[in-house]
Parts: sequence; structure tokens; C-alpha cells
Amino acid sequence: MSEEVFQAIKDDSPLIAWIHNISLNQQKYMDSKIKDLDLGHNVRYIMYIHDNPGCSQDDLVRMFCQSKGNVAKVLKKLEDDGFIKRQINPTNRRKYMLMTTDKGNELVPKYRQISMEWERKVGIGDEDGEFKKRLIEIAFNTYEINNKEGLL
Repeated sequence: MSEEVFQAIKDDSPLIAWIHNISLNQQKYMDSKIKDLDLGHNVRYIMYIHDNPGCSQDDLVRMFCQSKGNVAKVLKKLEDDGFIKRQINPTNRRKYMLMTTDKGNELVPKYRQISMEWERKVGIGDEDGEFKKRLIEIAFNTYEINNKEGLL
């Protein structure tokens, strides 16, 4: 490992510093594979909407800990770019239900395949199931803590 690349992250740095670094490097890899789309981290919205059709903007605000304004701006761009569509919620006409379009539906499996390729390249394999389960558990715990603290 190149010491100068990680000089700001030390062995005794918080784990989140390493996780953030991994996330940024994974995003660079993903962006290089789907250059023409220029989605960056906003692809996570498409993935969530694809996996949760009919979700709302409020669901995305809670899930990604983003402001309503920021989420609205991202959704507008994704809608303009043809990845998602909004439909008025028949049970609450003031809210929209979000769904992916055909373009969004085509992107999701491609993105997941590239992501799995990246995981294999960095050394995450099938034998890391327990590690993945533990990370998911930690993610849920962070959500619950923030929810109990009234931060969501």
C-alpha cells in the first residue's frame, strides 16, 4: 500500500475514515465503467427506487439522511434524465410515488454487475458473507440510533 495515498488515515483512525475511503474509491471505479451517465453517488437513489417502487421523496430523505431540498434536486435531475418517473399517490394526492423507467430498470442490473466485479477485484468474495451481514447490522444500528435521537 502506498503510504502517501493513505497518509491522512492512520491505523488508529476511526473505522468510518476507512469506510469513506473505500466508498470514494468504489465510486471512482463505477464512474469509470459507466462514464456516459455521470451519476456519481446519485445512482443510489435509482437503486433504492428500483428496489422499492412506489416509495416517496420522504423515504429517500430518511434513507440517505439528506435534506428535502437536496433530494428534490436530485430527483428532478434523475427525472429529466429519464431514469425515474413520479406518479401522484392515489391515497395522498399531495405526495408522489417514485418508480424507475425502462432506462432506470436497464441501469440497475448493469450497475450491480459492475459493483460485484469491483468487490471481487478488491478481495470481497462469497466467503465474506458474515462480514457483509455484520456491516448491514451496523448500518441498521446507525439508523436506529439516529432515529431514536430524532435525527431522521
